[in-house]
Amino acid sequence: MAEAPASSPRLLMRRFWQEHSREGSLREMMLDSGAEELTQEDTPEILALLPPLDGKDILELGAGIGRFTGSLAEKANHVTAVDFIGRFLLRNQEENKHRNNITFKQADITTLEMPSESLDLIFSNWLFMYLSDDELSEAAQKLLCWLRPGGHLFFRESCFFQSGDAPRAFNPTRYRTPAQYNHLFASPQTASGDEGFGFEIVMSRSVQTYVKRKQNRNQVCWLLQKVARNQEDARGYGTIQKFLDNEQYAARSIRRYEWVFGPGFVSTGGLRTTKELLEMLNLKPSQKVLDVGCGIGGGDFYMAKEFGVEVLGMDLSHNMIEMALERAQKETGSLVQFELGDATRRMFPEGSFDVVYSRDTILHVADKPLLFQRFLSWLKPGGQLLLSDYCCGPRPWSRALTDYVQQRGYSLLTPEEYGQVLQESGFVQVKALDHTERMLLALNQELEELQKSREAFVQEFSGSEFESMASGWRAKLGRCADGDQRWGVFWAFKPQ
Repeated sequence: MAEAPASSPRLLMRRFWQEHSREGSLREMMLDSGAEELTQEDTPEILALLPPLDGKDILELGAGIGRFTGSLAEKANHVTAVDFIGRFLLRNQEENKHRNNITFKQADITTLEMPSESLDLIFSNWLFMYLSDDELSEAAQKLLCWLRPGGHLFFRESCFFQSGDAPRAFNPTRYRTPAQYNHLFASPQTASGDEGFGFEIVMSRSVQTYVKRKQNRNQVCWLLQKVARNQEDARGYGTIQKFLDNEQYAARSIRRYEWVFGPGFVSTGGLRTTKELLEMLNLKPSQKVLDVGCGIGGGDFYMAKEFGVEVLGMDLSHNMIEMALERAQKETGSLVQFELGDATRRMFPEGSFDVVYSRDTILHVADKPLLFQRFLSWLKPGGQLLLSDYCCGPRPWSRALTDYVQQRGYSLLTPEEYGQVLQESGFVQVKALDHTERMLLALNQELEELQKSREAFVQEFSGSEFESMASGWRAKLGRCADGDQRWGVFWAFKPQ
């Protein structure tokens, strides 16, 4: 086989890291003069985002000098630590020589082989940005194959631009956007028996250490899970995330919703209903709020500015979070962070939040009891839960509501049933309020304002999109007026 040309991507990467590994130091590996201070904060932050490690078989890619290796091995059944720079790996071996559950392997991810379905977790910290798109696509397929069903892939990358301040004679690193990583890892599929599997995103967010220390949101991490792909459940898109981003929450659709609901909002009543609902909570400065289904972040920015609370906004839609992050760049000193996350799979330590808040989102979730139990765990004792959500009237439903729910893939309960599920999930002082009249008022105001601005809307979008929006609002008004569709507000507490 002919030797690869000196300018080939792999040889360039090897030359780059040979130049930055002469001492095998932490500063070299992180390419940052502040490496010691950064690693003290971001190492525990990263480890806290991982799924339970007890008894797991783990592959650590780009293990370097081992700043994560020992922590992974403390709980794991076995860790295979891989790096293609021998000097880094030797230091890792010296650091962890007292552990008998680590295998060290010098290898390149592009040629590495592992047995199929042999791993529970694949962990990677700053590796994929050193691969071409084709190399990363091939690697993603291999990683999916190596994981057992239900296993996880965690990775962290520098996006947009470099973070470290180490001088570089040349820099072959690929600073992709988060959207590019989302796309590259959404594509691979593999078969196991009669089932097809793919990656679904559990979580993606900026590393908070870099936000706080450097006002830098470009350090982004992901947690993906290998799950069965059910085409029917995802309306033919393979995953519910793809369905949302290609249909209801396509980028153009989000901008149309924002036109109607107001800047920053994609839910009933926009800022007006947000203010009304938040009055119930009596928020205090420095409280921590989790917003599940945050959309493009209007409510989160309002909460932070008005009440001084720290907000983590989570949404399943790539498009929503990408827009929210873009707007967050303009919010200097903001107390708001965003993450792409699936609340049905996401893990937070018990007692992480003072408030869990959600607007018109839980309608997408069929297993509401399980989700509410997660909310209960995430809240501090005495913490508050405040939700608004689409609900339904008594069954049997009309054909109009049945068709609407099937087309959107919603899972609706009556307000009374909703409140009962919250009580059975462990919440106390549950208030289940039927606010359909408030929704009717908001819908009428929004339709009136849409019709007044018809000309400007058509210039921004199109006449057919105007008719689609207006007819959608009229249909919703009809379903609410007939008693088929309801709007519920639910306020509850975690026991002290």
